[in-house]
Amino acid sequence: MPNESSTRILLTGGQGKTSSRIAQLLQNQGVLARRAGRSLPKPGDQQTGESVRFDWFDGSNHDQILQDVHAVYLIAPPSMNPEEVMIPFIRRAIDASVRRYVLLSSASIPEDGPVFGAVHRYLHEHVPEWAVLRPSYFMQNFTDPGHGHGNSLRQSGHLYTATGDGKIGFVDAEDIAAVGFHALTDKEPPNRELIITGPESLTYDDVAKVIRSVTGLNAAHIHITPEQLTERHMATGLPESYAKNLAEMDIRIRLDGLEDQVTDTVLRVTGREPRSLEQFISEHKSSFLTKVLS
Repeated sequence: MPNESSTRILLTGGQGKTSSRIAQLLQNQGVLARRAGRSLPKPGDQQTGESVRFDWFDGSNHDQILQDVHAVYLIAPPSMNPEEVMIPFIRRAIDASVRRYVLLSSASIPEDGPVFGAVHRYLHEHVPEWAVLRPSYFMQNFTDPGHGHGNSLRQSGHLYTATGDGKIGFVDAEDIAAVGFHALTDKEPPNRELIITGPESLTYDDVAKVIRSVTGLNAAHIHITPEQLTERHMATGLPESYAKNLAEMDIRIRLDGLEDQVTDTVLRVTGREPRSLEQFISEHKSSFLTKVLS
């Protein structure tokens, strides 16, 4: 990694779950971060690193944002074809002499898959240093009131999915960020994909049981149809095509075991075990006790 004080790491999705955590890890190590996103910190908010306004669909300031950058963390926009804007940006970054690129993808989506697949493949084929993080579903989905699960847990105590008895290797965003930090800063680039999971694979019935056990909240997993799930996703503001894709992933989790896996990536890359769901819920117990009554 370059030592020049003028170089920095660009974090797209700068205020998001993983970018914000990576920014803190970079600051702890004295590495400069430029956090780029559609939203900026509010006055008075504690902020880590430099913040700039960034929109994938408006390239007017992209060259400026890439100045003095040697590595980029890539968070895709909510689109079925993010490569349409991401690949031109990566080309600009290559022209600006950026060497390392780390993409946040999904354990459900391989290099030849939809959505993130084309960007994954482009990095593999065209850049000198790269990694693709492929995490399972975030544990933070259960504590974030802006996420469908976090919101429904607070409103009704319920989780709504079309996964049936399908299992998922839920992972803490802190562990994803730790792997991402190493992918961005280690002297030797990974030049590979990294599938990131927690220590166990669980059904949503299992998740509800853990929440009940740890918090006392009468949580339950409500099994719904893919069509009903699509409607719920669209109600949060997601485009119909993207909402349908997420619902289809639930079907594949139920029928194909799409997310039923556990890897040693967190331990191998960071030297520590990933956090379990029970540990995560225990550490965030207070967020489950702020239930909003209907």
